[in-house]
This record gives sequence, structure tokens and C-alpha cells, in this order.
Amino acid sequence: MMIQKTATSSLSLGRLKKVALLGLAISGLGLTAASQAQAQDTEVPGNIQWTIPFGVGGGTDVWARFFSPWLSEALPGEPTIMIDNVPGGGSINGANLFAVRAKSDGSNWLGTSASTQYPAMLDDPRVRYDYSDWTPILATPTGGVVYAQPDLGESADTALDALLEQPVKLAAQTPTGVELPVLIALDMLGADVQAVFGMRSRGEGRLAFERGEADIDFQTSSAYLSNVEPLVKAGKAVPLFSLGVLNDAGKIVRDPAFPELPTFNEVYKARHGEAPSGKAYEAFRKFFASGYALQKLIMVPKETPQALVDTYRQAARDFVHTEAFKKAAAAQLGPYTPVIGDVVQRHLDDAMSIDDATRDWLAEWLQSEHGAKI
Repeated sequence: MMIQKTATSSLSLGRLKKVALLGLAISGLGLTAASQAQAQDTEVPGNIQWTIPFGVGGGTDVWARFFSPWLSEALPGEPTIMIDNVPGGGSINGANLFAVRAKSDGSNWLGTSASTQYPAMLDDPRVRYDYSDWTPILATPTGGVVYAQPDLGESADTALDALLEQPVKLAAQTPTGVELPVLIALDMLGADVQAVFGMRSRGEGRLAFERGEADIDFQTSSAYLSNVEPLVKAGKAVPLFSLGVLNDAGKIVRDPAFPELPTFNEVYKARHGEAPSGKAYEAFRKFFASGYALQKLIMVPKETPQALVDTYRQAARDFVHTEAFKKAAAAQLGPYTPVIGDVVQRHLDDAMSIDDATRDWLAEWLQSEHGAKI
């Protein structure tokens, strides 16, 4: 188990805590002065074990170690947050263990990712956890961009025209991983995607694209900004569309990291004359929401006292909108603001609830299009 006593960040939150205790309103938070004061007065465990169901140094581990000092300093008593790495099964092992062992006294947190959400949504028989048994504290979103080889066309429109007229290759990891909503989106547009699975990472898929072995590729926001934008500037890649982000009302809107790029929804409507709908779009929307809009989550057992849940959420609110946090988070999170509290709960409840008809469509589509069984 990796234990980390969180370091004190350069941001002093004392004044913010006093403001909360005085009951001053915080715009848009939907909390009363009384509930803010109650959150500050709640006794927080001195030691919090934060289970990360991935290995040390992975994306979710780095994410948790970034957030832990901010959360520790913002919480009453500045508790020690201990990162407990429990890798295995693509995060299933650690999540299973948390489901049966976690205490509901506020001393146990779980960090989840798309790799944890997707197996639960797909009824993976290895899964022994249920998201309805957990309460979300905070979620961090991300986005992603689909792009093409410039020999398909110099602009997004001409490249899309070309890829809809011929089979195109995409180097991918697995049909039920982070590429799933992208594969559904491309299929809805009418693309004949010949996915080559088995890549060990999205970075390996990008390298296949750079070598000319793939016609199209997809990267999440951070990888796109650091590794693909230079290709675009050099004329070696043409961005087609972004997946977008969810606003508080649950509507897919343009990604703040790529405001000039249309979303998949916009591209579909422009080409088909109507907004996307049906079982295919329902599957896209669900997996986009759980894998991107809610890519990483802090969860606690459902039985955790509401006063503690409110305290944890308020601690996050105390720093996420500060300039110091935004500056520190720029490299880690990109231009995305963490989502906290009831908004996360609404999005999560919607994303994780797949009806039988949608799941049946998805199972048939994966089998017929990509030879994958769920």
C-alpha cells in the first residue's frame, strides 16, 4: 500500500473557510449558509484511505495524488489521505474489494475511471460492485478529438466526405474500451471503420497513425493537445470533430479545449438534417457520459453520513474555482472544471442506467461490426 501524507499546497484556504462559516452565499452552489456551516463543523476522520484500483504512476494514480493535498488542506482538521493502490483486472479487482470492505464512516474513498464504469455498464461477470451503492463527491471530465490523414482531404468536410466513401483503418485497444463511443459515432456517420485492436495504449494507436498505418485516429484531450496539435500545425493531421462535454443540464455542448471544433452531434445533424437519435445514439451518449464527462470520480459508500458527504463536497468547492488551483490543474486536467455534488449524481445516474433494448443493440452491434462479445 502506498501511503502519502498530503503536502500543504501554496494556497491558503483559511479565509475561504471563515467566509463559509459566516454564511456568505457562494454563487451557483445551491447550498444554504446553514449547510455550509454544518459541513465545516462535521468531524472528519483523521485518516482517509483512498483506494485507487490502478498501479502507481498510472493516470488515475497521478490524478489522485494531484487532488489529495488540495482536499486535505480544504477539509477540517487537514486529515491524512492515504493512497492505496490495488491494481488488477483493469480496475475491477480494486473496485470489487472496495465494495465489500469499505467502511461508511467517511474514512474510505474510491477513485474510479472509465475502465471501472464501462465493465459495470456492460454487465461484465467479473464485476461485484454496483454504482448505486456509492455516492459521488467529485468528477473530472475530459474530451477527445477524432482526426484524419491529410490525404483524405485538406479540410474536415472533404476528409469526412472521403472517409465515408471507402473503408478506413483505426488502430484501437479494445472494442469495449475508451474507443467505444468513438466507434459508435463513426458508424452512425456512415463510416466503414476497420478497427485493428490490440494496441497497448492510445499513444500506440497515434504512432500507427503517424506511420501511415491508420487512416483516422482518436485521442483524449491531454494527448491531443500535447501530441496531435503539432501534427495539425505541420499539416500531418486534419481534426474532424470533438466528442464535446456535458453542461449542467446534461446537454452535449462544444468542448472548451476545442471551441472551434464541432461536436459529433453537430456533424451528424449537418449531414443528416436532424439530431442523432435511436438506440445507437443512446449507447453513444451513455458511454460518452460515463467515460468522458465523468471520466474520473471520487466515490464513497452510500451509507456515508450526509453531513460528511456535504463536507467533502464543500471542501472541493472551496478550491476548484480559485486561480491557484486552476493554474496548478492546467497541466493535469486541461481547461475542464471539476463537477461536484448533485450535478455529478444526476449525470452518473443517467449514464449508468442502460435499458435492455439499448444493451441488446450494443451487444448485436459489437458482434456484427467488431466480432466482440459482451
